[in-house]
Amino acid sequence: MIREAGESADHGSDADPAFSALLEDSAEDLYENAPCGFVSTLLDGTIAKINATLLDWLGRTSEELVGRQRFSDLLTVGGRLYHETHFAPLLRMQGDLGGIAVEMKTADGRRLPVLVTSKVKTSPDGEAQLIRTTVFDARDRRAYEQELLRARNVAERERDQVGRLAKTLQQTLLPPTLPDVPGMQVAAYYHPASEDQVGGDFYDLFPLTGDTWGFFLGDVSGKGAAAAVVTSLARYTLRAAAVHDPDPVAALQTLNTVLHQEFQGPDPRFCTVLHGHVRPHDGTGATVTLAGGGHPPALLIRADGTPSFLEARGGQLVGALPVARFVAVTAVLQPGDTVLLYTDGLTEARTLGRRRYSEEQLHADLTGLAPTTAPAVIHAVTELLAGFGDGVEDDTALLAMSVPLQS
Repeated sequence: MIREAGESADHGSDADPAFSALLEDSAEDLYENAPCGFVSTLLDGTIAKINATLLDWLGRTSEELVGRQRFSDLLTVGGRLYHETHFAPLLRMQGDLGGIAVEMKTADGRRLPVLVTSKVKTSPDGEAQLIRTTVFDARDRRAYEQELLRARNVAERERDQVGRLAKTLQQTLLPPTLPDVPGMQVAAYYHPASEDQVGGDFYDLFPLTGDTWGFFLGDVSGKGAAAAVVTSLARYTLRAAAVHDPDPVAALQTLNTVLHQEFQGPDPRFCTVLHGHVRPHDGTGATVTLAGGGHPPALLIRADGTPSFLEARGGQLVGALPVARFVAVTAVLQPGDTVLLYTDGLTEARTLGRRRYSEEQLHADLTGLAPTTAPAVIHAVTELLAGFGDGVEDDTALLAMSVPLQS
């Protein structure tokens, strides 16, 4: 050791006498007044020695315990059972055991949570002689654990409340049931990716005139309350616009104007939408007109099981630009034909191989599904979703319409 000039090599001779006295604790005093409890027992558990710290915690005296009681007698009923069935046998087999949480009982009947560590003392020839046990006061730890448990319970209750609120709010953004469309079969499905957050997917089917029905399916950017506001605005704006002007392109233009004006600024919002109307032909078929605003194309499944995409090429996101371009297509459904609308929660899901699903794979999986109906197509797709497990990372909305086969 390098010393400064003039530094004495004998620190003890220059130390303060009071400080030196503090360092001269006897081993017995250190044992008796340690910050933890010490107890030594015979191999049958009879207490042979116990320090003052543990006696003070228990409110007992050495005369009451030494030679008169076993260590297990200091435990609660549950602690005694655990000691006799687990602690003691393991200690005999292993020779030591540490960090065991039990409760001791005090003289006035209170419970004292402690952590116990024990070790068997052996003679030079390896024969067990006695058991030394260290007892740590775990009251602060127990209080901390109870506070953590209370906080977790509160958090779980709040999460349940948030989940119920999200579910209720989500239900207000979707039609409770689909209406009956004469001469057609309709079906829908909604899969929320999270129980805690409101999703941005939406759909609707509603009457326009006596023989025409409007429909739409879309996906709002983002999640949560902010997305729910946009979802509600988009849904009711589209319904009102479709009643005012049955042209699907005109309705999307109206929605684009409303969203762009309402959600400019640091948190812009937009959505993708398929919107159109269907006119049944007295059970002989139906005409579907469909306009697209940046949304995945609808899938048209013919009666023979041949699918094809019904694409409105060139449609732009709704609400992203002050003036957007939207395109409409028209198709005639024959008996046995079905048209499926879906959101990208389906096509961007991860398969069990962790690869992204795709529109092309959906086309392949639904090929040959014949004869089919709207409910059958929805069932087939929900089976696909179930097979993805936790690979469905986004909300998914499905809407299908079909013309029944002639009986």
